[in-house]
Amino acid sequence: MKTQKTKALHYLLVVILIGLFNQSYAADAILKGKVIDKQTKATLPMVNVYLKSETGKTIKSTLTDVDGKFEITGIAPSTYNVIVEMIGYRKFTKKGIILSSAVTKNMVFELSSNTPQIVDEIDVVNAEDEKEESISTVAVSKDKYKKDRRMKSAEMSAGYASPMIIGNVVSRQDNFNTESYSPISENDFKNVIASPLSTFSIDVDAASYSNMRRFITNGQNPPADAVRIEEMINYFSYDYPQPKGEHPFSITTEMSDCPWNKNNKLIHIGLQGKKMDMSELPSSNLVFLLDVSGSMSSLNKLPLLKKSFNLLVNNLTENDRVAIVVYAGAAGLVLPSTPGNDKERIMEALNNLNAGGSTAGGAGIKLAYKIAQENFIKEGNNRIILATDGDFNIGASSDGEMTRLIEEKRKSGVYLTCLGFGMGNYKDSKMETLADKGNGNYAYIDNILEAKKVLVTEMGGTMFTIAKDVKLQLEFNPEKIESYKLIGYENRLLNDEDFNDDTKDAGELGAGHTVTALYEVVLKGQGIAPSVDPLRYQRLTELIPTPKTDEILTVKFRYKKPTEDKSNLIVNHLTDKSVLLNKTSENFRFSAAVAEFGLLLRNSKHKAEASFEKVLALAKASKGKDEFGYRAEFIRLVEMSEMQASAYLNEE
Repeated sequence: MKTQKTKALHYLLVVILIGLFNQSYAADAILKGKVIDKQTKATLPMVNVYLKSETGKTIKSTLTDVDGKFEITGIAPSTYNVIVEMIGYRKFTKKGIILSSAVTKNMVFELSSNTPQIVDEIDVVNAEDEKEESISTVAVSKDKYKKDRRMKSAEMSAGYASPMIIGNVVSRQDNFNTESYSPISENDFKNVIASPLSTFSIDVDAASYSNMRRFITNGQNPPADAVRIEEMINYFSYDYPQPKGEHPFSITTEMSDCPWNKNNKLIHIGLQGKKMDMSELPSSNLVFLLDVSGSMSSLNKLPLLKKSFNLLVNNLTENDRVAIVVYAGAAGLVLPSTPGNDKERIMEALNNLNAGGSTAGGAGIKLAYKIAQENFIKEGNNRIILATDGDFNIGASSDGEMTRLIEEKRKSGVYLTCLGFGMGNYKDSKMETLADKGNGNYAYIDNILEAKKVLVTEMGGTMFTIAKDVKLQLEFNPEKIESYKLIGYENRLLNDEDFNDDTKDAGELGAGHTVTALYEVVLKGQGIAPSVDPLRYQRLTELIPTPKTDEILTVKFRYKKPTEDKSNLIVNHLTDKSVLLNKTSENFRFSAAVAEFGLLLRNSKHKAEASFEKVLALAKASKGKDEFGYRAEFIRLVEMSEMQASAYLNEE
């Protein structure tokens, strides 16, 4: 009898547990739907959808997919508000949405563009379907609208979305944003007799490429000033020979026909930094300097940042150390310097971060350097990793102030890596300045795969500097070359006298990194008439007789070891041995394809006969083994740009 009672009790307990489980499971509500453009009815991808309590607390959030659809699950039954936001559209709020137990609620949200309506002279017109936000649309006259459009065009690089310019195709993108980019004044051809030397600092940053990818993937063309061709080229690794001898570099040179201008030649210069086994890398003293201000709340900012840094933490050892400094309204130490093998503690500190407040970037940088200096590892990798959208607005915020601060702090021997996140308010100009002046590098993280590339796959090149103040100087032989143009590196140009000046700051190179530079040159006797009037007091057209040589140019390369202040010099020569384009290395042809695509994106006046077809043919023929698929992705981006340009032509 006792056994039967026990069985009955067990049965009753199981029934109760199942009922409780079903009740709990049934309690969840689901919100799903899609977001569309109110005017065109087109679906909108990458839109932020926030589910908030009636008190304003964010309960859950998500992004719409490529079809503009979203789904939020696991919602406790209650009454909620939904906020829908996207750059270029007015924020939409829907209040008082009742989500019931075990019910899936489908909703369609329509967003209205920020672009003003063109109407007759009226003061203000209320937006029709958004009364809960009391949003109003300012209606402007046609004349004022035209004036505003002219102002937008003039101020494009200072904060407006770029028009889609591909070749000679211009699309229509009128949405305002506050992204900022340093202006680029494209290099022109220089006469060899008047300017025989070309001097510049290396650039191993790759932020421009991944940022460009973000624009193209979203159906836009990047602003012209966001396209730094040298960073696009150097996003990829090239198969240069490993260095031999005393210097940690090798230099490779090639010359062939210019793919986009059959009358000119293209010169390719490749540097290879010595590769290091991960076991040979020195211990790291890292300080994560993380922006947790309100501008970082979007899913492609702080949430992506956390996932990215978790990848890095997984690769640290007991010999490494990590501290976490955050800044919003004020700067603070979230995690003191902690052994790298205490991963649970580090990841817990990371994953508990939330966004809110203004942006005291200057205070955060000062605190990060203080912590890095207190835990300095002699002959180790002492580095601050700054992750932000670059939107500093309190404290030392001007580029001049930040530059002076970073220049002072870099003397401590602590290097700076900058990782950019987000869109809409992204400050590329400030991020580039910080990395350049802080003896560091700069990458833009647009997705988790890019985070893996920067922080895991290429960790040696990103984190471990093998040379600082790296400069190149080329001397062209006027008997062979009439004029030349450096492709890219506009923001890295140096005065000729800076090359031998060891106090002049230049770029840093990491373990295993490659650096590639391209010159388009006009051979002797094939150029056009000089555009500069003859000089009155001297003649630059008369050459001093020199021994005959088959050298086209001389490459000089200066660098310092990370702990030294005196530079070392390497000299190499390129002889007059041009080969057919199809006989060049994959390095030459693929870098040329990337450069040609950059000329198209910038709508360069030097693009000559550049075309998508030529870029694709050259890139596909030189893709090589492509271990990580980066070159295949480049080909897809070119194809996307070509299709977008074709679609615009068809609309016209």
